[in-house]
Amino acid sequence: MSRIDAKFAQLRAEGKKAFVAYVMAGDPDYDTGLAITKGLPEAGVDIIELGMPFTDPMADGATIQLAGQRALEGGQNLEKTLQYAREFRKEDDTTPIVMMGYYNPIYSRGVDAFLVDAVAAGIDGLIIVDLPPEEDDELCIPAQNMGINFIRLATPTTDDKRLPAVLKNTSGFVYYVSVTGITGAAAAQAGEVGPEVARIKSQTELPVIVGFGIRTPEAAEEIARIADGAVVGSAIVEKIGAGESVADVLAFVRGLADGTHRG
Repeated sequence: MSRIDAKFAQLRAEGKKAFVAYVMAGDPDYDTGLAITKGLPEAGVDIIELGMPFTDPMADGATIQLAGQRALEGGQNLEKTLQYAREFRKEDDTTPIVMMGYYNPIYSRGVDAFLVDAVAAGIDGLIIVDLPPEEDDELCIPAQNMGINFIRLATPTTDDKRLPAVLKNTSGFVYYVSVTGITGAAAAQAGEVGPEVARIKSQTELPVIVGFGIRTPEAAEEIARIADGAVVGSAIVEKIGAGESVADVLAFVRGLADGTHRG
């Protein structure tokens, strides 16, 4: 059983929904970012999404773009992001880590070499936003053959004709993007998200986690009532970008986790 499957089994047994936190590797700098990442499980985070900084992040809003720029300017790269996971795994061998980003850095490293390194570093899943199902042979299938979940995004524009292709080779969980557009652009509305989550769940047994547009414990709780969990990224990254202390960032995360777990 993968770490992701084990985590969802644990949460189901506890009657809880999953709280997923996104942070950009290397933001605001390597050491501070790593300290925040290491503190996430104690703050209630069930699954960590670790952003891979990239120079052309087309799906990201200003907050995540700026985080990526800060990380790149500080020298963060794919190797250092894998090193994040290696350092994290020295202290925590159970919390799932999902790397999220774009295909170019992986392609540049070489898919086979990357996957070997990712497995060794303790990476559990990948969310690669610019690889559609038509390109599954490129990374999705090789990743799953190595035991790494390939997690697909579904969106408000993923209609019933497209959904089976999105779900076909997805594993771990389905990430439902609650708003049309870039990260941090609008607030998730439970009344609109609920029917979409139900539609996806009617076609898959995988957990459906909702992200984009969740910024408060109350919003996380509301979304968790209608889905299998909630993802928060931009709201956390804003705190990091504002220079808040590691303790203050983690206290904010704790509130979001508590809200989700009440859902």
